[in-house]
Amino acid sequence: MEDLRVPKREVPVEVLLPGGEARQVSVYLAEGAQSRPGPERLSDLLNGSVPFIPAREVATGAMTFLHRASIAVARIAAEAEPPDDSFTIPTEYEVEITLTAGTRLTGIVAFVEPESSARLVDFLNRPEPFLRLLERDGVALVGRAHVARVALLPR
Repeated sequence: MEDLRVPKREVPVEVLLPGGEARQVSVYLAEGAQSRPGPERLSDLLNGSVPFIPAREVATGAMTFLHRASIAVARIAAEAEPPDDSFTIPTEYEVEITLTAGTRLTGIVAFVEPESSARLVDFLNRPEPFLRLLERDGVALVGRAHVARVALLPR
């Protein structure tokens, strides 16, 4: 049976729940992503189809299962969440995101799309449940269902 196990690596993540509670957990990511070359990223897992994500509480070591739709924000180190490899210069917007619970996040959203669909509203209306926000100290994967407002910041 050991031959059937998928190799995984443990990655630390800060999860912000809808009421504002922050939890320090570790999630398990596969050595190979299903939808693209390279290792699985947290964004691959969160934008996937499984409703519950296994995680280990850092403080207690207890296993917990996070309902993907209840995750407002998942923060991870930038090196653990690299952008998609692309030879194209991304479109970037500096934004402030206000969550439904009132928490505010600031950072940069960057994406590659044809010029005809490179507006911020096009990016915000993508079907993936989580969007990638580059913060000063890492990457925040923000649950679109928990976003109340996105404001474009002047550069």
